[in-house]
Amino acid sequence: MSKVSVGLRGWRFEEAEIFDEEGEFKPLADIPQDPRQRLIRLTTLLNKPCDVCYLIHGEEEIKRCNEAAIVYGEPMGEVVLCEPHEREFLYWFQEAGGREYKGSEELADAFHEWYAAGNSAPEGYGSVEHVDTDPAGVPEPPSPEEMEARLNEGFEPERIDIREYMSDEERAKRDMRKEDAVTDEDLAELDLTADYPTKQ
Repeated sequence: MSKVSVGLRGWRFEEAEIFDEEGEFKPLADIPQDPRQRLIRLTTLLNKPCDVCYLIHGEEEIKRCNEAAIVYGEPMGEVVLCEPHEREFLYWFQEAGGREYKGSEELADAFHEWYAAGNSAPEGYGSVEHVDTDPAGVPEPPSPEEMEARLNEGFEPERIDIREYMSDEERAKRDMRKEDAVTDEDLAELDLTADYPTKQ
């Protein structure tokens, strides 16, 4: 079973878990929880600026930031990078203590703090060599709207009768409140033309 990246390199998915036999994305309800969570998160990461570029240029010069091409880490604690800055993360992770944050949502914050403190990869430190076997053959991930629609596809909301979990006393109180509740008929009988005294 082969693995593929979708949208950004870094996160790898088992093809059979996310694609159907026609090579289209399965409904999210049919995708296991971990890859489903990553796919949903990917829709918010596409077109984001590289984290290192952003630390260099900031919001004021965001147009100078490269678009992210790579993602590392766990959803909600991930680092997104452009190709030139991937080596900064790899050096931090492999040589400067970043490995201790593996699998942790603190990974992104720890890397950002390290880089913002003036640290960087030494000259000549290499990046990972990525091989694109068939980039055109992998479909683009759905848009956030499509993701939301697919997430709801096939899910039937389960109706729960809260009365089953109430004591007899709670049930009686609830029924009394229902009897005292204002109905549409009660509102229809209100005389809205009446003059009421106001505070002078």
